[in-house]
Amino acid sequence: MAEVLVLAEHAGGDVKKVTFELLTLARTLGEPAAVAIGEVSDDVVASLAAGGADTIYVANGAEYADHVVAPKVSALQAALAASGAVGILVPATAEGKEIAARLAVRTGAGIITDAVGVDAGFVAQQSVFGGSTLVHSVVTTGTPIIAVRPNSVAAEQYPGAARRIDLDVTVADIDRAATVTDRVAQERAGRPELTEAAIVVSGGRGVGSPEGFSVIESLADSLGAAVGASRAATDAGWYPHQFQVGQTGKTVSPQLYIANGISGAIQHRAGMQTSKMIIAVNKDAEAPIFDLVDFGVVGDLHTVLPQLTEEVTRRRG
Repeated sequence: MAEVLVLAEHAGGDVKKVTFELLTLARTLGEPAAVAIGEVSDDVVASLAAGGADTIYVANGAEYADHVVAPKVSALQAALAASGAVGILVPATAEGKEIAARLAVRTGAGIITDAVGVDAGFVAQQSVFGGSTLVHSVVTTGTPIIAVRPNSVAAEQYPGAARRIDLDVTVADIDRAATVTDRVAQERAGRPELTEAAIVVSGGRGVGSPEGFSVIESLADSLGAAVGASRAATDAGWYPHQFQVGQTGKTVSPQLYIANGISGAIQHRAGMQTSKMIIAVNKDAEAPIFDLVDFGVVGDLHTVLPQLTEEVTRRRG
């Protein structure tokens, strides 16, 4: 069976959840093979093996973190040449999509981004027009490169010892032209990463103020969820922009999305409409968000959410 490459995302020795999702998807299309680039520890290799990778291509070296994206493209291209893979799956993250695009240019292959599923024959499913339409797309030139949204597939474990192949990668001088000179650690509140979270609790203009987001955070913490925000809330300075969900923010596809005080403008819907279940809380019974939801609550979020948080805490306690 031909190999399907999966670009592995990892940090600090931990493999990100989206990688296991893509390995599960790859198994339905061929023989899953992971490509790990950067400082690849034994823990990363073991996790990829446990996650279902039959082969693990490793491009090891700290220098991959010293330059912006391009050296990783060279490593993925080397893995493609060594494997003869029939397809490549990458996470539809900012970095993943840039790597995919650059690889497509180098290899003359077609690329599909923001897929929410991939069927036999590498037929990709995409949610378009603000999430109102599902289309099926195929690559007609070269090895298909498909960027898949996190949470589009339920990860399954296929424990087993995978063979490791260390890649000999030649990184051109031009790939080293852009150099990382400094890094600033992003503060985290112990919540899941927004694009990978199984549950997302978001707030919009109806939250009313920066302080109003405390009820959003309390509910999120009781559920073990990530916090999101609408563009209106981030533009108002009520919540940091890196948590914006929408067409100009991040795209999420969690198992559960709870929208609070969000009207449901097309810009926001484009970033969350593929969520498996959607619940909305809004005072306006005519808000467009209610056309989209599985369950809706007409009420003041500052009244509803504390009660919900209390009940969730009681049941989990």
